[in-house]
Amino acid sequence: MKSPGRGMDFTASRLLKLIAAALTLALACQASAALAEDKEKKPAPCTEDAVVVFDASGSMSGNQTLGIPNSKPRIDEARAALAKVLPNATKFRRVGLVTYGPGPYNQCNVKLDLKPSPNAAAPIMSAVNSLVPAGRTALTSGIEEAAEALDFRAKPGVIVVVTDGEETCGRSPCELAKQLRAAGYGLTVHVIAFRYEGFSWTGGSSVMDLMCVAQENSGLYIKANDENQLVEALEKTLDCPMVSQAPLEWRAHLPAARSGD
Repeated sequence: MKSPGRGMDFTASRLLKLIAAALTLALACQASAALAEDKEKKPAPCTEDAVVVFDASGSMSGNQTLGIPNSKPRIDEARAALAKVLPNATKFRRVGLVTYGPGPYNQCNVKLDLKPSPNAAAPIMSAVNSLVPAGRTALTSGIEEAAEALDFRAKPGVIVVVTDGEETCGRSPCELAKQLRAAGYGLTVHVIAFRYEGFSWTGGSSVMDLMCVAQENSGLYIKANDENQLVEALEKTLDCPMVSQAPLEWRAHLPAARSGD
């Protein structure tokens, strides 16, 4: 005959195990829900809004690198590279455009040509193709304009700078980069130095300033010395290698660029 005490102990033991299992299941469900909520808050890779900061200063009309002639002006090579990358990049993210250079002679001209928009390849190329290189290199103000267009204090965003020279308008790109990092909400700034070897034309800035901009804001600093290298650099920054090289059936599951907030 079983002892009543032993039966009660067995029942209590089973009850405790059931309670422990229920608690474990509840905690697992709670953790799963929190993870799902966190994923919903974070944009998918390579889908954050982006702005291209495009150098159209007077030096972009040149067709030499360290005295070696090239068949195309720099700006034509940059246009051709953008035309190859934008159609794919703009499928998955809204993209805008800031240009600096063209305008009143020898001034620090900056223009927001397009706010981040879906299917932006055509309007961006229309704006870029109409540019006539002129003016000075207002690099810092161009990045600042792009950050504001991205609402960088409130949400993540990506800036891709394409430049062939350093700041020539008296501001410090590195100081701005530090301010953006302090005030921003996940802003990334990539810098592509196109046909630029790091020497200072004006004595006031250098390649270190360009590198600082990227380093302070979790970006890449990439040197591109011809059109093909510029395409590769844009694919690593504005586009996304994991997207551009993915099979078509995988890409079909990625969200399209949003039409608006």
